[in-house]
Amino acid sequence: MAKTLVLHPDHKAYKAQFEEAINGFEANKDFVTKGDRNTIKKVSVDGNTYVIKKFKTPGFFQGLVYRFLRKSKARRSFEYASRLIELGINTPHPVCYSETFSVGLKESYYVCKHLEYDFDFRVLNHNPKWPNRDEILRQVAAFTYRLHENKVNFLDHSPGNTLIVEKGKGAYDFYLIDLNRMKFESMSFEKRMRNFRRLWLSKHMINIMADTYAKLSNNTFELTHSLMTHYSRAFQKKVNAKKVRRRRRNSG
Repeated sequence: MAKTLVLHPDHKAYKAQFEEAINGFEANKDFVTKGDRNTIKKVSVDGNTYVIKKFKTPGFFQGLVYRFLRKSKARRSFEYASRLIELGINTPHPVCYSETFSVGLKESYYVCKHLEYDFDFRVLNHNPKWPNRDEILRQVAAFTYRLHENKVNFLDHSPGNTLIVEKGKGAYDFYLIDLNRMKFESMSFEKRMRNFRRLWLSKHMINIMADTYAKLSNNTFELTHSLMTHYSRAFQKKVNAKKVRRRRRNSG
């Protein structure tokens, strides 16, 4: 059994503490989320709070893929977070990742700083009367434009993966999380509009965000609105159809 631990240069002095935190993950009861695939817990090191994400143990063949053909989700999360920070894009600061291999990958963990945020994008979906909602939507559109201009294609650009921090006076900071599905590439305008599809935008939200993105990208509102609507509705239709099929299977 081979085990690796790769630390960000800012945290190498605490290697032993992070190793201990990862080794003690199962005994740690301070849950952030406990999902079917991944589990996240909090830990304190040298008076600071961090989160440890344990990724689901892959099957035998997928474990071989992660050892020989593709980087693990933990490693990608760490490397992509480091790249985003270099580009000036906010994400909780990466600390380290750990991988354990037998024949293939057995376990993997990603550790980053804990972020005290005010809310995430989901509240904008569910609460049309959220304070300053339209302005936040404009700023999210501008933030997404900045991602695209920096050749960041965040494939999991969904409501729960953008954390929002209020700075005061109508200004907000946006932090990306759940980073393992990402490409760094130039994006056509159609691909940029498709990147909005997972945000589950209402008609009003599209009106606001398309207007901002069109102005920043020097495209017409009509084209921007049309493409953003097309990809958003196609995605929503696909997800809803899957839910219907699942309900039918479960009821049958």
